[in-house]
Amino acid sequence: MASKISSSDAALITHLKEISSWVSSVQDLDKLLELIIGSAARVMQAKAASLLLVDRKTNTLFFQVATGEKRKEVKEYRIKMGQGIAGHVAQSGQSLLIPDVRNDPRWFKEISESIRFETQSIACVPLKREETIIGVMQIIDKEDGRPLGQSDMQLLEEFASLAALALGHAQNIQEVKRENQDLKEELKVRHEMVGKSAALEKVIADGLKVANSKASALILGESGTGKELLARLIHRAGPRKNKPLVVINCAALPETLLEDELFGHEKGAFTGAVSRKVGKFELAHEGTIFLDEIGEMTPGMQAKLLRVLQEGNFYRVGGNIPISVDVRVLSATNKKLETEVAEGRFREDLYYRLNVVQISMPTLRERREDIPLLAEYFLTVFKEETVIPHLVISKLAMDKMIQYDWPGNIRELRNAVERAVVMGNGKEILPEDLPIASSRSNYPGLQVGLTLDEALNQFKKEFIILNLKHTGGNRSKAAQIMAIQRTYLSRLITKFDVKGI
Repeated sequence: MASKISSSDAALITHLKEISSWVSSVQDLDKLLELIIGSAARVMQAKAASLLLVDRKTNTLFFQVATGEKRKEVKEYRIKMGQGIAGHVAQSGQSLLIPDVRNDPRWFKEISESIRFETQSIACVPLKREETIIGVMQIIDKEDGRPLGQSDMQLLEEFASLAALALGHAQNIQEVKRENQDLKEELKVRHEMVGKSAALEKVIADGLKVANSKASALILGESGTGKELLARLIHRAGPRKNKPLVVINCAALPETLLEDELFGHEKGAFTGAVSRKVGKFELAHEGTIFLDEIGEMTPGMQAKLLRVLQEGNFYRVGGNIPISVDVRVLSATNKKLETEVAEGRFREDLYYRLNVVQISMPTLRERREDIPLLAEYFLTVFKEETVIPHLVISKLAMDKMIQYDWPGNIRELRNAVERAVVMGNGKEILPEDLPIASSRSNYPGLQVGLTLDEALNQFKKEFIILNLKHTGGNRSKAAQIMAIQRTYLSRLITKFDVKGI
């Protein structure tokens, strides 16, 4: 005759079945893991329980969820693989039941002492996914002071299998979402590289060749030519397409903030660092990082970047644990880096590290046959946004766009079409709707009687006025188009008494 199941065992079985049903339906992984950990602690009447996950980049374990009175404090710590009870279980894959930690040489007491949490016994089991150890789950002490026993280990293994199942389910969901997003990005990127010119087709062909290699690539070209789009195409067409692509503009941040963005920081590294921050290189592990405007990077940051490229690891700001990463580096600049190297503003060794393969993006004036295709593409985009379905571009407006030199390249064309859609009559884009002027100045400076210096100065003044009018008086944009420093442009404006723009 079969023995009856006790009421407590029946309640436990019901509880486990209920949690099992939640594993495939709950989308918030942290909440689900907290539910499993909390349930384990309650069922086994443990003082505390925690789940630690393996961080392969640093070869450490970190506390993902924890219960008990010190749950917040303990989450600030990391354990090295092989260190302490949890580290040994993660390294060996074998469960451990320690009735009295004071008699076990593997006990790592520093965490308990630092957070003032007295510990007597620990039960710890590995979390596995497809024979790979992804973390550990542990409980500490009974609430009534008794040491943990073998029956607690068996229960803990049941809860650990649920936690591993939840982690695996969440990872599968994330992989599907990432694959869908990657597919959308790949289609979007290829679609946005609009044009049929030989210059563009060569760039795309070169990019696809580079995609199948591990080589670093340097993308050159003026602002607005689509360097980031090419970087995205290279990433999506390569073997790392299922891993992250992380983009950062090196010109947008001062050196200290750029270092923090690239490498992250530890809690307490500086005033305001209230928690650990993961940097862009860490986020891009096994994927690609795109460093835009690399020519604007300071010498100090150049040295730190070179060290990462050479050694494959780095330290977070304020950290002392080396973080190893496998990252492919794509970079871009609108500067002539050979000149920057020759004049000592850019490290030669870093230049050669980045410039294994070089691709130059053509300017829009070098691919004029693509202007009508791009204009119609942007018109379609903005017609959908503004719900003006029958808007067209007049022949005179299209002729004006084809003849214009587009110093701001595709970005300027996009802005011009958007402005024309918004400010036009809603039926037809006319030449006067386009915020562009003739590319050629009505410069009257070629006349007899001027010295060479006078003619040059007159040309400079007219040239500055032309570019300021083109940018609506924006000195930063005008300086960028003219490839000079904004401060130098301001001095020339004062020197030539340029007013009213």
